Amino acid sequence: MNFVEELTWRGMIADMMPGTEEQLQKEMTSAYVGIDPTADSLHIGHLVSVMMLKHLQRAGHRPIALVGGATGMIGDPSMKSAERNLLDEATLRHNQDCIKKQLSKFLDFDSDAPNAAKLVNNYDWMKDYSFLNFIRDIGKHITVNYMMAKESVKKRLSRESSVGMSFTEFSYQLLQGYDYMYLYEHEGCRLQMGGTDQWGNITTGTELIRRKLGGEAFALTCPLITKADGGKFGKTESGNVWLDRRYTSPYKFYQFWLNVSDADAAKYIKIFTDLPKDEIDALIKEQEEAPHLRPLQKRLAKEVTVMVHSQEDYDAAVEASNILFGNSTSEALKHLDEQTLLDVFNGVPQFEVSREDLNAGVKAIDLFTEKAAIFPSKGEMRKLVQSGGISVNKEKLTDQDMVIDSSSLLDEKYLLVQRGKKNYYLLIVK
Repeated sequence: MNFVEELTWRGMIADMMPGTEEQLQKEMTSAYVGIDPTADSLHIGHLVSVMMLKHLQRAGHRPIALVGGATGMIGDPSMKSAERNLLDEATLRHNQDCIKKQLSKFLDFDSDAPNAAKLVNNYDWMKDYSFLNFIRDIGKHITVNYMMAKESVKKRLSRESSVGMSFTEFSYQLLQGYDYMYLYEHEGCRLQMGGTDQWGNITTGTELIRRKLGGEAFALTCPLITKADGGKFGKTESGNVWLDRRYTSPYKFYQFWLNVSDADAAKYIKIFTDLPKDEIDALIKEQEEAPHLRPLQKRLAKEVTVMVHSQEDYDAAVEASNILFGNSTSEALKHLDEQTLLDVFNGVPQFEVSREDLNAGVKAIDLFTEKAAIFPSKGEMRKLVQSGGISVNKEKLTDQDMVIDSSSLLDEKYLLVQRGKKNYYLLIVK
């Protein structure tokens, strides 16, 4: 597999330094991507560069994931309008361990293959490097004129920016450049990859390697991912879409990919999966012929959910979706964990009822009119029961005087009432 050709048809190359493809064809090449460790989970914004490393390893090359423990303490000024909070070492180490666990789903770290992936942290080589030594050894090789010409610096120093830029952030590109040089010397790394906003930082590294070591190194960037409607990729109303289930449940994760637009699905399936070209082309053709069936979104959601979580999580997410949108059973409802149940029914009207009432047992007609005002009157509820229009926990309610007690609760806390096909209500026992 030709790595550059693979990335090209997938739409994953924005800029590439001359000679990069020749280097990759000449020999097994080590290449790295920097990852910001400001959280103990990656989010889907990180997935593009992680997929680049995955394709790199598939093509027989050696991926290096660099966790920016040192640079994460400073903050990259690229695409940022303000400085970030600084992290302590214990937090950085915890975040690094969590990130490696996530990366292991994409990269082979543990085999004895010559191109097994490696995780490094620039804090390890920066923590004992004195400021005096750094500015003497590294600073003198890169001129201020060169640094000022970078787009990220120019933007922050422009008249439109009211924030300005601290010396700390100004020095960021020197630190990232030194990372590249360090990996060039100690890991034989010849290529750095990242988003197109990283081009200036990456080329500072290639320049430093050339000026200080007389070596040749390369750069490759991918486009920043956007949505067809111009909105920001990877953001929902509740914030980032995370890879860790503690922050984004597998169900919500699956729903994010399932709900992308047709135009975005055709683009994302190339970037976020390793499906081959002929299979993707066939899916795109299917979508054009029957867009209402949404084959692209369904396959995209499946591939990414299985890759990030598991087949079991994917199956559970599909089953959970069917509860809301299909004809599922009460058994399927009982299998939902609490978080997925709340995610599935997020936004439906909720009512609180007392545990005492449920422990004692309450007639359905009293529970759904007096204790929780799902129905405005008992007369209206009786009519709906007679016409088979009410379900409790996905089972038809045939008798309005049926006693409902604690044994009916989902997760010992919830009761799901359905009125007609589409109207749901969630009773929460307090």
